[in-house]
Amino acid sequence: MDTSRISSFVSDLWDAEIVPQLVEYIRIPNKSPMFDAQWREHGYMDQAVALMEDWARGKLPAFEGATLEVIRLDGRTPLIYIDVPAQGMDGGRGTDQTVVLYGHLDKQPEMTGWADDLGPWTPVIKGDKLYGRGGADDGYAIFGSLAALLALRDQGVPHARCVILIEACEESGSYDLPYYVDHLADRLGQPALVVCLDSGCGNYDQLWLTTSLRGMTGGNLTVQVLEEGVHSGDASGVVPSSFRILRDILGRLEDPATGRILPRELYVDIPPQRVDQARRSAEVLGTAVYDKFPFVEGMNPVTDDLTELVLNRTWRPQLAVTGVGGMPPLESAGNVLRPKTSVKLSLRVPPTLSGAEAGRFLKQLLEKDPPYGAKVSFDLEKDGSGWNAPTLSPWLEDTVAQASRDYFGQPAAYMGEGGSIPFMGMLGEKFPNAQFLITGVLGPHSNAHGPNEFLHIPTGKRVSMVVASVVARHFQEAAKA
Repeated sequence: MDTSRISSFVSDLWDAEIVPQLVEYIRIPNKSPMFDAQWREHGYMDQAVALMEDWARGKLPAFEGATLEVIRLDGRTPLIYIDVPAQGMDGGRGTDQTVVLYGHLDKQPEMTGWADDLGPWTPVIKGDKLYGRGGADDGYAIFGSLAALLALRDQGVPHARCVILIEACEESGSYDLPYYVDHLADRLGQPALVVCLDSGCGNYDQLWLTTSLRGMTGGNLTVQVLEEGVHSGDASGVVPSSFRILRDILGRLEDPATGRILPRELYVDIPPQRVDQARRSAEVLGTAVYDKFPFVEGMNPVTDDLTELVLNRTWRPQLAVTGVGGMPPLESAGNVLRPKTSVKLSLRVPPTLSGAEAGRFLKQLLEKDPPYGAKVSFDLEKDGSGWNAPTLSPWLEDTVAQASRDYFGQPAAYMGEGGSIPFMGMLGEKFPNAQFLITGVLGPHSNAHGPNEFLHIPTGKRVSMVVASVVARHFQEAAKA
């Protein structure tokens, strides 16, 4: 395989077709169902599916016997299923193995704070960055996956059967995906290699492999003290504030001074290998571990120990309050003791802790013994488990190292990620013998889920090139087995 030719082919395809497709994709406000309850009526999800389907169908004639199907189980978000049979060989060993390439097309909501010339649904190219919601997370996945296979086809390089799965519910916790995996069980078989392009990278200088993903649980915590709001001058000092009670209850979960999660039940023992990888990642990244974030002037991270910061965001539970209810805007906030306060909680949990168990524990912790007899409820919305990668096979480790040198000019790096990809934990349980290549383009300042999100186009190209090399090498190794 000529890696220079792979580079040229993939780069040209990105420039000529993939970037323009992503520009159009960014324009579509196809928010995940959790953020758009009327997603069916609005039709944006179908628009995004149609855009990707049309482009992909135009590429399938390059592969003998390839098929594409948009599967729509009743009442669920759609799923794009592309089946590319083994190519470039006449039977024999290696042709019976399956590679699964995964991504998603649903998006996070708009978020505030975008720069004046940017917006979530306004694609803008500045230099080598494509700004807008969803390009990097994770709209490029279907295009990058097919680009890798097309690059192999361009040289006649053989590869095993490849199945591309693009779901539309990942940002809502992938609650529809298990039904599709069960529905497709006979067609999926037992994947030997899983490639996921929905993760992050510590920098844009080298290939980063994700070694673990945290799980997540969370929902809406509400404290109610009154049936209706009353004059604060009359009630304060008599009626306990719902906000104060809520702060007190959150103190059961999080130390307000340090942010440390308090219950031991939400921790796990961190594997020594992951501690070593965190230390090496900290050495590679230096202060980029934290200065990639847009801190206000004078602000500091929670500690100056870089290894601890990496472990905090990859293997330790952490809480974020992502929404508030029951509070009027500042400009219309009168002197009223409000009847209730609600907050949306997002609790990241360690990779090897059961998300379901963490969710049950969290609900019990927050609702028990309400102060003053207040009405306290925690409506659990999500409880996805994390994932800890199996040990890489020597062939995959060698291929990743060489591919990073070929396409990035730097050695590969390994680090856990603080986010969640529910599909990985699901596949890890169902296919314990599979190898996993988890990587992505979400690097410094790319700001997935936040304002000014961007896709670093050169990294998208290089990741596609890496996938081509890995899929090619997979077949070589499978043929030897």
